[in-house]
Amino acid sequence: MSDKPVSGPRPDRPVALVTGASGDLGRVLAMELDALGCRVAVHYNSSEAQAKAVAEKLRNDSIVVRGDVASWEDVAEMYRQICDGLGPVDVLVNNSAIRKDALMAMQSPQEWRQVIDTNLVGTFHTSRVAVPHMLRQRWGRIINIVSPSGLIATAGQTAYSASKAGVIGLTRTLAAECGRRGVTVNALSPGFMVTNMTKNLPAHVMENIREKAPIPRFGTTEEMAHAVRLFLDSDYMTGQVISIDGGVSIT
Repeated sequence: MSDKPVSGPRPDRPVALVTGASGDLGRVLAMELDALGCRVAVHYNSSEAQAKAVAEKLRNDSIVVRGDVASWEDVAEMYRQICDGLGPVDVLVNNSAIRKDALMAMQSPQEWRQVIDTNLVGTFHTSRVAVPHMLRQRWGRIINIVSPSGLIATAGQTAYSASKAGVIGLTRTLAAECGRRGVTVNALSPGFMVTNMTKNLPAHVMENIREKAPIPRFGTTEEMAHAVRLFLDSDYMTGQVISIDGGVSIT
């Protein structure tokens, strides 16, 4: 007799929502899910043209949706549009994030809260609208994009580090809540990549990051996206943080 939990079948053409899909990493994640047979909802908050450009590259049915993930009302409306256009979400990739770096002693409470609201509360909002359907059908995948900053100390990033550490805690606890109904919740922790979020860092900072890693180079968005297949295919992995960071998180 098998001890495998009862779970439903994987949908033939899963609906995937990628938040922040107009960004560099989000674009590649959306394209990877499309290549794996998903119908993708391409989310953006302010970069409509970039989001539409991503959708144009996808082969399967897709939809472009806008919303501020920090707003429950925006997320609820966005989810309604996805359900109307593609169907309920089977695969959720929480990729939306902002970073406002400053020493805590000099950072405004408003900036600090904005990072928490987008990165952590936003992950709650999108997960909250998607989880009920996943539980009912006994199959679902939630992939939360975190950061080495949620695992190791980085001066000047109390807001960002706290938000990503919070998402790691959310990942593990939600995994414990959902596992018996075939829903897995995992996190991907990408290493440093040259993206719109990081390209304005001073050259000496970027060089220090590169030299600190056991594999002394920057990663690519494509290397990070390769992990998506593992998350989709594995029924027995949940609550885990997969680091693809050149070893930064072990130094």
